[in-house]
Amino acid sequence: MAILHNRISQKELRQRLLEEQIPRRTISFYRYFPIADPRAFRDELYLQLAQWQVFGRIYLAHEGINAQISVPVSRMDDFRAFLETIEALRGLRLNTAIADGNSFWVLKIKVRQKIVADGIRDPEFSMEHKGQYVDAETFNRLTADPDTLVVDMRNHYEYEVGHFEGAIEIPSDTFRDQLPMAVDLLKVQKDKPVIMYCTGGIRCEKASAYLLHRGFKKVFHLEGGIIHYVNTVKEKGLVNKFHGKNFVFDERLGEPISGEIIAHCHQCGKPADTHTNCKNSGCHLLFIQCADCASKYNGCCSAACRDIYHLPEEEQKQLRKGRMNDQKIFNKSRKRHPGLMVDR
Repeated sequence: MAILHNRISQKELRQRLLEEQIPRRTISFYRYFPIADPRAFRDELYLQLAQWQVFGRIYLAHEGINAQISVPVSRMDDFRAFLETIEALRGLRLNTAIADGNSFWVLKIKVRQKIVADGIRDPEFSMEHKGQYVDAETFNRLTADPDTLVVDMRNHYEYEVGHFEGAIEIPSDTFRDQLPMAVDLLKVQKDKPVIMYCTGGIRCEKASAYLLHRGFKKVFHLEGGIIHYVNTVKEKGLVNKFHGKNFVFDERLGEPISGEIIAHCHQCGKPADTHTNCKNSGCHLLFIQCADCASKYNGCCSAACRDIYHLPEEEQKQLRKGRMNDQKIFNKSRKRHPGLMVDR
């Protein structure tokens, strides 16, 4: 019987990745297209990709596919050829990571209700009517016009470490919250050109369709997102309008782009753009920490978490027992985590 799930511990898989000598390439891709049976498609993908030691995270739904994966370089041609055998994925653009590294160590393919959780319940909404693609050259030209609205459709912690010049932030933790917020924020400027962008294109493509659905007229979205834009800028020698670091949802947590540090340590306020998760397993808060504070607090978000982190593991488990943690992401407003800015 074919094995359709990983059966090795996360710890062992991570150690194997650190020890392996196989050169890998981190890539991402997505496509909105109807999938009649996502579960069967999921199993077909898993059997083939596991055979090639492809790691990463793939989401499938009736509306399409969303993937961030690490592929052995020796298997890239095989992988591309495999995609071409799937009619709906022919000619698919693969976004290659700007800064590579050990991004994933296990393959997870999950079936979901949506490939991007959007909170849209309007039965009249359709992805068939979406904004116009713009490439890097067109993006630079259009954004030179001060009347063009550039809208960042990523979460607030992604925007904080890097964004395009003059980009409007929609300050939220979730895409589902951002969609109605964007409409409300931009409604008085409905007649102006709007260019939306995100990391790889999947969120801004859906957001462009949503704005059109809500009555906006001139809506564009950046083809391939930040990743494709930066790669194109490098290839063609264009002016780079993205400042700071591109946040990514894998082990690296970020890709340096412009060499600038535009964010600050959430503990001491010094320039920093390194995201980390608090080492206290009962907290695991995602926040920005400089090297000095990482040393001072042993990778924890506060002195209290540092003290818990140094307790014996059994005592830590007792403290965690029965606790239900909400989404643990530091919010710049500091309303949810008021104790984090300990040195201010």
